[in-house]
Amino acid sequence: MVRVGSLFSQLLQKIPRDIFESLAQKHGSERYAKGFSSWTQLVAMLFSQLAHADSLREICNGLACCEGKLLHLGIRDTPRRSTLAYANSHRPAAMFEELFFRLTERFRQQQLLGKKRTFRFKNRLLSLDSTTISLCLSMFPWARYRQAKGGVKLHVLLSHEDYMPEYALLTDARQHDIKPARLLRLRPGSIVVMDRGYNDFALFGKWCQEGVFWVTRMKDSTAYKVEQVRDLPRDGSILADEVIRLCGVGTTKKCPDRLRRIVVWDATQQRQMEILTNHLEFAATTLANIYRDRWQIELFFKALKQNLKVKSFVGTSENALRIQIWTALLALLLLKWLHFLSAAGWSLSNLASLLRLNLFTYRDLKEWLDKPLHSPPLLPPVEQLGLSFAGPGQLTA
Repeated sequence: MVRVGSLFSQLLQKIPRDIFESLAQKHGSERYAKGFSSWTQLVAMLFSQLAHADSLREICNGLACCEGKLLHLGIRDTPRRSTLAYANSHRPAAMFEELFFRLTERFRQQQLLGKKRTFRFKNRLLSLDSTTISLCLSMFPWARYRQAKGGVKLHVLLSHEDYMPEYALLTDARQHDIKPARLLRLRPGSIVVMDRGYNDFALFGKWCQEGVFWVTRMKDSTAYKVEQVRDLPRDGSILADEVIRLCGVGTTKKCPDRLRRIVVWDATQQRQMEILTNHLEFAATTLANIYRDRWQIELFFKALKQNLKVKSFVGTSENALRIQIWTALLALLLLKWLHFLSAAGWSLSNLASLLRLNLFTYRDLKEWLDKPLHSPPLLPPVEQLGLSFAGPGQLTA
């Protein structure tokens, strides 16, 4: 006797229905719905992500093949292509965006993603970067950002405790990275790591006043004067460690604080890197390692693009595209939880590929994660039921 639902249904149980229904009511996503619920739409779009369904036809046919198993997912009937397409075009994508952040916060509160401790300091370490998602201009004319190219840009502030976003924003690809960075509200003591594309001394001066630390690459054209030269570590990885002040035109007023310039030798690429930061206390090697750990946000974008559907889209409207990207982030959150839960030691890409092949397999989720290639018994174990004998004048139930 099978005692659990499919792996897909066990995954969906991590999305509380009360939270989802409250968001659907808040955003009015079912105001004019006629039998097609927002939950069915979410299940269909998550199936598209986890099963790598490339089109509306594949989504609907894939769910139709499992008619007897859909009740475990909380839906009764397979959605039609036209109904799903209309819902993706007209139902607010903001509901899926808020669901992602609410669910991420819930996972963190319940410690379902784990905590990585790469460094000894207690400051919150964050990485800020963006990635461009290219689009076919003839199919997405609203996403033009060059003469012959279309695209959107995903801006992410990544937490290094669980490598999931603290903040994410979708904009058109023409949006400069620095504009979303100015919208951030960071806690004092946080450390933000970013590439030199975010060099904005007005923003740096604002963060210095708010008690926020930042680490970035220094542009070659930055004018400065050296106020102090510090001792170097003996391992030879640090070539210079200086306390400086900016002296370029207008930069003195924008960022008048004392800063730190560290020149690091990158043995992997055989080049020098100039790091600029407002943190004057940490060792130079620690700050160099903090900047190297910025690579985790590149791995996050790589995992998103390689394992989920953010390169080909099942709808051409802006709203449909936003829904698909937010459901991709939701699917990645569930994969991160499975990866943390598993004791098999497999990579995230292997986990995603094996889950795609076993979405409607009826096995206990934790058992499957620990032994994904182990075949379950063909017959369930025999359970001997005890007999209850009634005494004189007694009836058995």
